[in-house]
Amino acid sequence: MTVLCDTQIRELVGIEPFAENERRPGRVSYGVSSYGYDVRVGTRFKIFTNATSGGVAVVDPKRFTNDLFLTIDTDETGRDHVIIPPNSFALAETIEVFDIPRDVLAICVGKSTYARCGIIVNVTPLEPEWRGRVTIEISNTTPLPAKIYANEGIAQMIFLKADRVCAISYADKGGKYQDQAGLTLPRVDGIDRSE
Repeated sequence: MTVLCDTQIRELVGIEPFAENERRPGRVSYGVSSYGYDVRVGTRFKIFTNATSGGVAVVDPKRFTNDLFLTIDTDETGRDHVIIPPNSFALAETIEVFDIPRDVLAICVGKSTYARCGIIVNVTPLEPEWRGRVTIEISNTTPLPAKIYANEGIAQMIFLKADRVCAISYADKGGKYQDQAGLTLPRVDGIDRSE
């Protein structure tokens, strides 16, 4: 496997809208870099809350429902950021939509600007032939509220090109997150989340 450089990312990976990495004073950086692509977080956030209408919530990946979140759109609030409570997290979506080639795997790492503040970003790998807007998880590991800026850099995607093409891609197996529009809650095959 090899890591794709900036010119290969431009040529091989579908990213819309595509941004060059240039200085943007006062903003957390984003765009193509030497060996990766820094994605931007969008304006919609689902902030986790530990209380529901039925009492205290239990985190269950098989029954993770929308009532566990407070939805905030910075376009509607007129603010350029959201606040994540201490020791909590938010789900958000990237501005960018990805179309991963059949012989490429993308790995996500958090940006050091946020990591140095105790903010951890988690995204599972983008598998070969996965398409869509990426749902990202932003964890505030600190005992203080944390500010996350919409429309600015949040994480970096690193693209690994395989020596051989896979036998079955994410598209081939009809992956449950294929073509997601973003901010998608956990899904488990065969389980209806409304139960």
